This record gives sequence, structure tokens and C-alpha cells, in this order.
Amino acid sequence: MLRTTILAGAALLALTALPITPAAALTMKECSAKYQAAKTANTLKGQKWNEFRKAQCADDDADEAEAAAAVSEPAKPAATPASAPAAATPPKPAAATAKVKPAVFPKAVATKYNDLTAGKARLKTCADQYNANKAANANGELKWIEKGGGYWSQCNAKLKG
Repeated sequence: MLRTTILAGAALLALTALPITPAAALTMKECSAKYQAAKTANTLKGQKWNEFRKAQCADDDADEAEAAAAVSEPAKPAATPASAPAAATPPKPAAATAKVKPAVFPKAVATKYNDLTAGKARLKTCADQYNANKAANANGELKWIEKGGGYWSQCNAKLKG
């Protein structure tokens, strides 16, 4: 009898010590529908998607990609409240605050690269101009290679045409 009581007590203690997960946690689709309904009823009180999801959907394990995919409209940039401390915003680097000049491209392939193939000559000419532009901040915020056409892509097209 004593052994049964001890085992029952241990089982009860083990059940209460387990982390409780919400059984009624909403799926992302349900949470998104709830968010959209609150949005159309204007009851969000300035909450953005992530804030609403954490407060109303009780799903702390949600992946950020799932959360972004669940919202049908892209979220607009959050307006910073007047009471937010200024230290909360990260300082901008000095290069970003300087005025950006439009990208400068070479007019023709440099003569010093005449002994190379046409493609390599364009590459070297564009690379020289890109590095010269770095010092004067004249790359128009273009990286050498980036999705959608970086400095190299645009420079190569200008020299070809």
C-alpha cells in the first residue's frame, strides 16, 4: 500500500513538472485569419503581425519564415512610438550618412588591356573603375555583384553596347 502511494505521488509530481504546451494553440493559418479579422475591425491597437502572433496565438515555436508567409499583405514599416528611447535605434555608419553619388562607368575599354580577350578586358576595366569609385563614394550604392545587376553587370552592358 505504501509503495502504491509513493508511486502515485511520484507520477503526479512528474506530470506537474512537465512543461505545459498549449493544446489550443492556433495554426499559422488560423492565426493569420484572426489577425486579418482584427485588422479589418481596427482592433489591433497598433500591433504588428509578430506582436499579435505572440500575444494572441500562443505559439512561441513558430518559425519566422512561416510567420511571414502566413500574412497575406506585406507589413508596413513600424512607426516608432514617441516614448521609445533613442538608444534603441542602432547608429548608422558614417558611410551611409554621406551623400551617395550616382555610379560612374568607364566610356571605353582601357587600352592597357588590348592584349586580353574582349570579356577579360571589360572585366579589368570595370574593376579598375569600380575600385577608383570606392574612394570617391561614386558607385551609386552598387556592389560588385548583386542580385538584379550589380556594378559589374551594368558596366559590362555599357561597354558591350
